Amino acid sequence: MLNVRPQDAVTAADTPVLPPPVPLGSQVGVEEAEAALVEHYPRLVRIAYLVLPPTLGRNRRVLTAHAIAQRSLPRGRGTVPGGAALPRARRPEGSPDPGYAFVRDRVLRQALEAGLPLRRLARPRRAQLPPLLPHIWGLRVFPRSGGADELALDQRLSALSGPARAAYVLRGLERLPDPQVRDVLAAAGAAAPGAALAEADAVPGGKKAAALLGSPEFDPCSLQVRPTDLMRRRRHATAGLVAVAALAVCAALLGLPDGGWRAESAAAPLYARNPAAEAALDPDRLTRVVPGAWRHSTRRDFSVWPARGRLVDDRGLLRRALAVWARPGATVQVSATPGTPSGPPMGPSHLLFAGEAGAARVVLLHDGLRVARYAEPRDGSPGAALDFARTDGADAASAAALVVVRAGADVRYLTAPWVRDVSVRDLLAPTARPRPLPRDTHGLTAPLPSPAQVRACHAWHALEAVEAGGGARVLTDLGELTPARLTFGPPAAPKDATGRAARSSWARTACSLAGVRSHGVRSVNAWEYAHQRLPEANGTATWLCTRAETWRGGGGRVMAQFHPPADRPAAPGTVVARAEDAPACGVREPRALAGVLWQSQAGQWYVLAAGSGQYASLTVSGGAAGESDGPLLAVRAREGTRAELNGRLTDGTLVSALH
Repeated sequence: MLNVRPQDAVTAADTPVLPPPVPLGSQVGVEEAEAALVEHYPRLVRIAYLVLPPTLGRNRRVLTAHAIAQRSLPRGRGTVPGGAALPRARRPEGSPDPGYAFVRDRVLRQALEAGLPLRRLARPRRAQLPPLLPHIWGLRVFPRSGGADELALDQRLSALSGPARAAYVLRGLERLPDPQVRDVLAAAGAAAPGAALAEADAVPGGKKAAALLGSPEFDPCSLQVRPTDLMRRRRHATAGLVAVAALAVCAALLGLPDGGWRAESAAAPLYARNPAAEAALDPDRLTRVVPGAWRHSTRRDFSVWPARGRLVDDRGLLRRALAVWARPGATVQVSATPGTPSGPPMGPSHLLFAGEAGAARVVLLHDGLRVARYAEPRDGSPGAALDFARTDGADAASAAALVVVRAGADVRYLTAPWVRDVSVRDLLAPTARPRPLPRDTHGLTAPLPSPAQVRACHAWHALEAVEAGGGARVLTDLGELTPARLTFGPPAAPKDATGRAARSSWARTACSLAGVRSHGVRSVNAWEYAHQRLPEANGTATWLCTRAETWRGGGGRVMAQFHPPADRPAAPGTVVARAEDAPACGVREPRALAGVLWQSQAGQWYVLAAGSGQYASLTVSGGAAGESDGPLLAVRAREGTRAELNGRLTDGTLVSALH
């Protein structure tokens, strides 16, 4: 649940809109744990190095400390199990970072496990074994040497048990009080935290000795290197080469074909002699649709795009594009949207475009499943790029445009032949008129600013394409070949985001599209599923659910947003919940439920919640308790309250909130 003060106005330039929500409970997001690990990595590795048993030796202690810190990031996505489900926007000042505390506890647990003795019948734990990664061949690493005081402290710490070293480090390096040290040790699996504290008290030196823990003597991130035994390494390398050669000979003998390539075999000839492969590499066999074919076709998609561009007859360029698609070399930069295969075409492809755009020659091809873009420098310098995007199931809306080239912060589109007019609209300026965008005779637009190329959300320029039949589409660049279509309305009947209400809603939502860049997104729908009058006559808030659908079907991303009253039309809303591969706010489950911790202008905190029309009642429990007879709820609370939200549908089904 997010803490939202009405005076905390966030400008559109301060993207992301708010920090990722911190769950109301003991949950810790994997992204939050990763951020803590990256930010405090040197400190976490130092803690692991100090707690690990000195009997491992300095080289293995350094490598094990780094391995432990890197393995402390939890697997999977979402949040670590435990706690409730409502996020809050701001953690009270002075409170500990839950992500850092979580990662530190995992580091301590593994470091303590590394000091346990190996037992015959017991399965060894991962920390008790030598680390696989990181690994350094031919070198030994160890921290820089300190003075006499650091050496004396290292000797004293080596005489302590693992829990006692951990207690000493938590006191001296983390500056935790003894009650908190006991809790951390107990959470890390120490059997007797009290005895560990008593043993740590025996180390002389007091605060001065504890201050030495931050010296370079105990810094496993600032290292010195020395070679290992050179002669022994040379003998091992020779033996390894002999073994590899023997394996290669055996593999060649075992893999000789037993008639598999004979003329009477069912196997096809080599790739270069395969008729289908030869046809796919022949530029003369490319499919070329005549202009105007889309007017009489029963379908409007990429299959009826005509071949356009000044270089559609350049056989050399087309042959190079097809050859790179079939066998991209090591110098070719290949990229593909998630779920898109990057293999060669199965037969002759459909030519969409071949021409010059900026400093590149570009070829766009379509094989029924994918669009492939080949780009090479105009000046003939080496280097090429090959990009793929999945386009199966395209229709007139999703086949309205393709990205031809990006240069700096600009993008240029090739529009569909049925697009009559194009313009540029800034989504953050809902009342401004769109700016006309010129196109050449081939349908290639002039450059326009791309939101996929900038980090600050000062503006969000989208392409508005008007079709020959009168309909209009709003498309935005999310860093892929196919722009995403923006819609507005309930999941069962969304409409293109061209109306006044849609523009007003997207003005406060557009900056959140940065969270779905390069994800294979086909369309994004924004749905205002509830309006709530705020307590104490603080105005009316809007609850919004955005859902990004992908070309591959799975991997859709859902965000619930809270839009309190604002003095600017483009004041960004607050993302209160996120989910991936969840059916909420979609055609399968056209419903939404989310909550937030909000502060009124008078300073009173409330738990606010809202559900779509399918909810008959809402219930909140935990730090705040209350229920409602409808889809809206407001309960008095305190700052930092953690609660759990549930709703009951009109058919009696109990469901939880979107997390």
